Amino acid sequence: MNNGTEERGPGRTAAWLDARTGYMASLRTLFEERIPGGARWSYVFGSGLLFLLLSQVVTGIFLALYFVPAADHAHKTVAYITKVVTDGAFLRGIHSYGAAVMVVLLVIHMTQTFMYGSYKGKRELLWVSGCILFALVLGMAFTGYLLPWDERSYFATAVGTNIMSEVPWIGNWMKLALRGGEGMNTLTVSRFYVMHVFLIPLCLLAFVAAHLLLFRKAGPAGTPALDPVAPAPGRWETFYPKQLLFDALFALLLIAILGLLAHFVPKTLGPVANPADTAFIPRPEWYYRPLFQWLKYWEGTRTIIGIFVVPGIITVLLLGLPFYDRRLERRPWRRPVAVGVFSFVLVGLVVLGIVSYRADAHDPAVTAQLARQEKAEQAFMHLPFKPQLSVSLAVAGLKANAVPPNPLAARGQQIFASNGCIMCHGQGGAGTAVAVKLIGIGAKLSPEQLATLIRHPNARMKAGGMPNFPLNDADMQALIAYLDSLH
Repeated sequence: MNNGTEERGPGRTAAWLDARTGYMASLRTLFEERIPGGARWSYVFGSGLLFLLLSQVVTGIFLALYFVPAADHAHKTVAYITKVVTDGAFLRGIHSYGAAVMVVLLVIHMTQTFMYGSYKGKRELLWVSGCILFALVLGMAFTGYLLPWDERSYFATAVGTNIMSEVPWIGNWMKLALRGGEGMNTLTVSRFYVMHVFLIPLCLLAFVAAHLLLFRKAGPAGTPALDPVAPAPGRWETFYPKQLLFDALFALLLIAILGLLAHFVPKTLGPVANPADTAFIPRPEWYYRPLFQWLKYWEGTRTIIGIFVVPGIITVLLLGLPFYDRRLERRPWRRPVAVGVFSFVLVGLVVLGIVSYRADAHDPAVTAQLARQEKAEQAFMHLPFKPQLSVSLAVAGLKANAVPPNPLAARGQQIFASNGCIMCHGQGGAGTAVAVKLIGIGAKLSPEQLATLIRHPNARMKAGGMPNFPLNDADMQALIAYLDSLH
């Protein structure tokens, strides 16, 4: 009531909502939060990460409206988004570049937190939750990379999942769980899609909420000169208005960076994945390049050291940092050992990434092949979109399902189906986005060559997920008879 007149309009609605939710008290708590030492530009990275997460959720929802998580549709739907949907290429660029910028900001945020000693003073769980969020963001980047199902994403993911199989005891199980089997097919796409869209985002949201609650509980740590438990009374500022202005301006800067990248350097899409392409050289995204180069130095029995032991030690040291570094000293120049070790690891990762790119640049064969792959991607991007002809595929499937007249070939067809060959090579060996067609292969390879390839796949076939098939001579003869009948 105001002067005997009931308040109307937005003010009355806000009061009604506040009476039932108490949101005004929460906003006051947020805006009036004291920042020891005052507002600073160096505090904007956490808010920037939260903004990027919201951007990834929004753009991901729009992309999911068109995406079909199946090996024979994934590439086609991404091509449709890129070439047909209005501003689809721009939206996909925002989403893709947003993932890369999130990794950059996470590294900066964790580095700043370490250098400022902001993990000290009852902030152990805050640091641990931040490390887990870092791992989850890398998991989001890894699972989302496969979804376009072009050659670049297919072979890079094949290498990544093969590396997992080197982990002792659980490695092979992890690889099978991710792929849905030995090979990479529709099960692989659907599992990566579920992880990328549902499982990992749910974990992300849960840990982001926990991280924010823990931050509210501990409060801002302030500058490195302050005591982490009880900052001495002195200069301080509230979050509103100055720090809020800094965060808003940084969010606008992120919008500008993502928009300019998506517009002027659009994300390309290469030809559909072809596991039989033995010339393709897989390379991961830049933020996985240091790990890619690191693993080159560990071969044979030493692989376990490079994949499991050293990364495990670094992970334990990173997660346990606030539990064994109990000194209240936060100034980096007063912590030479901790800062030195952290800097050594960080600089080492940068150097490994540089070495990886330089190694490619100094190998003429690799440079030429990577150039051909880049040219193929650009050529595909300039091709008009071609819809998938479901009717033609259905007719081809009916022809492929016909029972061979030869009884031995008919038995081979049963072996072909029971061993899961259809999952990759399609009905009747007609070929899919996962593997090449087998029609006419009997005219190209002798029965002895076919038997050798089936029992002992070459390196490229293994990278594409081709398992070993220890068939007996009778079954092998029947299978080869069936393959020979595919005309």
